[in-house]
Amino acid sequence: MNEQKLVAILKQHFGFTSFRPGQLAVLQSLINNHNTLAVLPTGAGKTLIYQMFGLIQRAPILIVSPLLSLMQDQVARLQYLGVKRVVAINSMLDWQQKQVALAHLGNYQYIYISPEMLANSEVLNQVRAIHPGLVVIDEAHCLSQWGPDFRPEYLNLKGVLDQLGPPLTLMLTATASRKIQADIIAKLGLTQPVTRVVESIDRPNIYLAVTTVSDDKDKQAALLRLVNTIVAPGVVYFLSRKRANQMALWLMEKTGLRVAAYHSGLSDEERFKIQHQFMNDQLDIICATSAFGMGIDKNNIRFVIHYHLPADLEAYMQEIGRAGRDGKQSIAVLLYQDGDESLPAHLTVNNIPDESIVNAFFRNPQEMAKLADQDDQIRILSFYWRHAYSADQVNRIFSLRVQQQRSNIATMMNYVHAKQCRRKVLLEYFDQTAPPHTKRCCNLHTPALPIEGLGLMNTVVEPNSEPNLDWRRVIKKLFKNDD
Repeated sequence: MNEQKLVAILKQHFGFTSFRPGQLAVLQSLINNHNTLAVLPTGAGKTLIYQMFGLIQRAPILIVSPLLSLMQDQVARLQYLGVKRVVAINSMLDWQQKQVALAHLGNYQYIYISPEMLANSEVLNQVRAIHPGLVVIDEAHCLSQWGPDFRPEYLNLKGVLDQLGPPLTLMLTATASRKIQADIIAKLGLTQPVTRVVESIDRPNIYLAVTTVSDDKDKQAALLRLVNTIVAPGVVYFLSRKRANQMALWLMEKTGLRVAAYHSGLSDEERFKIQHQFMNDQLDIICATSAFGMGIDKNNIRFVIHYHLPADLEAYMQEIGRAGRDGKQSIAVLLYQDGDESLPAHLTVNNIPDESIVNAFFRNPQEMAKLADQDDQIRILSFYWRHAYSADQVNRIFSLRVQQQRSNIATMMNYVHAKQCRRKVLLEYFDQTAPPHTKRCCNLHTPALPIEGLGLMNTVVEPNSEPNLDWRRVIKKLFKNDD
């Protein structure tokens, strides 16, 4: 199918007269029956690719999606576009609804599902019976980031594809270095050549900043100053659910803004409600953990602030990519206190079963596996046991995982302490070339500031002197200046 026909379909069904960078190349690759890995920037319209391919091929499209909120949001978008034959097979369906959906699976054109659901043999048999024309691995970087120690069912996807044919496969992500790309392809066991469509993931309208603070009190003051200055809406990221809850209440009290916490400790219904309140401009700020991110397509988020240090640059790039999807000037600020790297390092050690736990489990796996619903580490070990891994194999996997995560934190620290353009550091990690540094790029020369060249964060402000520094005016002036 030539470009002219594809543009005509795009205009008829989606109202656009031209493709965004990468969309056409990915579509043409799929039409030519090539497995394809697409690395496209956040907000680049990755979901449109498989939606449009479904219109062209008319065969069922299976979308493997990592998050409940992401599935529900994408189903709602398709329904808004008038697509009726769409379903999400997930925990929001009760037993009867799930059975009805599975019994009529062939009636659906777009089927969203989690890796955990595909691990169910009944579900996989029903999926195999409908012969999907395309399997989409959405947020494909999760294959590399999550599989070994968080959601090991991602390791099952190679076997799922084998049992399905294997089918034509599309892998979508906004963040993947060449090393991560190769890991994604290897974990899926794709032996045929894979077409890679890689666009620049740079978001030039997001000003990159790291602000160094002396202690947690100073960090809170910096956060308060920022959220009082930059026009909402915005997202503040934390590594701790408890801290996200505390700071949401604190910000509401101090600012009068509409703030909510969002993390995996909330019920599915609570998270769904908060997400949609934010999307509908009923909330100004979300205090979130990494549970809030993928698939959140609110185009007017003006700021993303990281209160805690992210564990790796992939996560950081994903999370700051929430900002400025409308193309307007936005800002990403990382608040750094000396020693902050200890928190993600501590979480790394705590989340991965150590050798003593692994060995204890494998001495009596049948009994220990009965506790899988009560303990995440036991759940992960049960997965490996069910799939015939030995204790030695699991210990090697986890040892390599710890080493990799420590390396990731070290790379994150290189970004924090960068002596060169932050955008250059970020993009070079993803094997991409950065544009020349400009005033709108990052706080290259003033690492203590989120705003270049003005020195406000280093100014000691007495309680009764300049109580209301007009950062809104400063930011406006900065972004209106010629480069």
